[in-house]
Amino acid sequence: MGTRLGELVERLGGELAGDPNIDVTGIAPLADAGASHISFLSNSKLRAQAAQSGAAALILSPADSETVGATYPGARIVTKNPYAYFARAAQYFESLTAFVPAPGVHASAYVADGATVDPSAHVGPHATVEEGARIGAGAVIGAGCFVGRNAVIGADTQLFANVTFHAGCQIGARGIVHSGAVIGTDGFGFANEGGVYIKIPQTGRVVIGDDVDIGANTTIDRGALADTIIEDGVKLDNQIQIGHNCHIGAHTAMAGCVGVAGSAKIGKYCTFGGAAMVLGHLTIADHVHISSGSMVSRSIAEPGQYTGFYPLAKNADWEKTAAIVRNLDTMRDKIRALEKTIKTLTEQK
Repeated sequence: MGTRLGELVERLGGELAGDPNIDVTGIAPLADAGASHISFLSNSKLRAQAAQSGAAALILSPADSETVGATYPGARIVTKNPYAYFARAAQYFESLTAFVPAPGVHASAYVADGATVDPSAHVGPHATVEEGARIGAGAVIGAGCFVGRNAVIGADTQLFANVTFHAGCQIGARGIVHSGAVIGTDGFGFANEGGVYIKIPQTGRVVIGDDVDIGANTTIDRGALADTIIEDGVKLDNQIQIGHNCHIGAHTAMAGCVGVAGSAKIGKYCTFGGAAMVLGHLTIADHVHISSGSMVSRSIAEPGQYTGFYPLAKNADWEKTAAIVRNLDTMRDKIRALEKTIKTLTEQK
């Protein structure tokens, strides 16, 4: 299935230079696009490749359009943010062929008598919806999912197969939770008495806003007393750990394997590269960007890019550097002593 190029532009905006009646069926990379495809240019370094593309149309910026258009024979969709336009166009083409599960509860699913499932929602095979849970309009509960008692799944939110959504937790509208994710596990809370750990009951919830994406095998712990909060528009990649009582601000994005320890408060519009770590009880301001593999060991009050790791080196070189680092205190004391001696000798002249 496809659409006319003019119809796509009417739907998504942008300025069309070329034939609006061209039929397009999808999006492809610059090098692979054919006569029925749209492609996009978001990196100006690829202008030459774009100019040679066989795509029916290109999505590009005004600056790139002026340069590429001199030799590229196809149509052009000119927009300020080609990459975002590409994402919306891809969503549209996917919607033309996407499988939409039929409303209703599968015969093998278990829905407690006191649970509420909107008639337009879908509950898949072998799913469980416990007492007091509420499933919103158009929501999809995939095969093998578990929705605990008094949990709330918002309208048009999709839980892929085998998601565990524990008691009392809630997610807003249009969310996506991928397979293996576990929402509302107990936080890691223990009191130590004479070397013996005493478990602290985790009685808070996980409260998730609208338009939140949660990747496969990501875990979000429920709060100990207060709630763990994930605000609107947050994007979490696969295999992320969010500790109890954390607060993640709106539209923050985290790449795979990020770990956030309990009670950390992270601002809005932040980004975290893969495997970044945040210690507990820290506060991070809005618009902070943490590089991959960094360890955040202190609160951050100002927006900006932060990096905290030693560059990769051969092991032998790293061991030498580590030895130097271990002796920095001694070296500092020696330098201070030398400075004092030099000052004394200078004053005696």
